[in-house]
Amino acid sequence: MNKLMQIEKEILNDFKKDYPKFKQGDNVKVYWRLKEKDKERIHPLEGIVIKIQGSLHKKSFTIRRLSFGEAYEVTFPYYSPNIEKIEIVKSSKRIARRRRLYYLRKRIGKRATLT
Repeated sequence: MNKLMQIEKEILNDFKKDYPKFKQGDNVKVYWRLKEKDKERIHPLEGIVIKIQGSLHKKSFTIRRLSFGEAYEVTFPYYSPNIEKIEIVKSSKRIARRRRLYYLRKRIGKRATLT
């Protein structure tokens, strides 16, 4: 099993991108490629990171975004070729005590942040 993990790490180094270190509770902006018929454009999506899960090539993160009073969540694979770049808009001042911030779903407006 350990040899498999080492082989996966070696392969993953080829696909590794230089993303900034972010954690649960941070506000991040993800620029991802969106394909519409024959055109391709980069769509920015800004929101709070609710969870980071998995490891190695199975790593993913979920962003919660409030838009016109409606909230939606988008899950991105960490090593997706469709992600152009990730930038941290605002890092959380408090350290999140939970691994998954599902309690933010009940909150609305400014209370739905970890500042």
